[in-house]
Amino acid sequence: MVFPSSHVPTARLARRTLSGVAAAVVVLAAAACSPAGSIEGADVPAWQATALPSAPGTVLEDAGKILNRDPIVRSASGVPAGTYTLTMTCDGGGKAFFAVSLDGSQLAEAGAACNGSRETARIKVPAAGKITLSTSSVDAPLLYAYHLASSE
Repeated sequence: MVFPSSHVPTARLARRTLSGVAAAVVVLAAAACSPAGSIEGADVPAWQATALPSAPGTVLEDAGKILNRDPIVRSASGVPAGTYTLTMTCDGGGKAFFAVSLDGSQLAEAGAACNGSRETARIKVPAAGKITLSTSSVDAPLLYAYHLASSE
């Protein structure tokens, strides 16, 4: 398209404005997909209160932030034999993994999509002992919460 000489600055200004708007859209879209700031500053107890409230018969529970790929390990001693339900949730994108062991022997692994939904897994504990639960993710940062409660 050919512009008269009086319109050339206007055309250049329009192109520059559109380029600037496009760049701003890309930056805003990238910021919207990056929950790191909101995860790092999140109020975990307030989030947990709505995402996964406490349950009766709970023998082990935890909630927190996974900010890197290091697993977070919690344990409870003297957990009686029986059937338990592991209820877990996470938020922030990606997936969190939960590994349950009894006195060092793995009992189960479960995962939860980090979209705020709740996932459950039935865990059979064959004998009384120390239950250890390891939580991890390669999709950090994210929020997680779980509880292991008696199903009986």
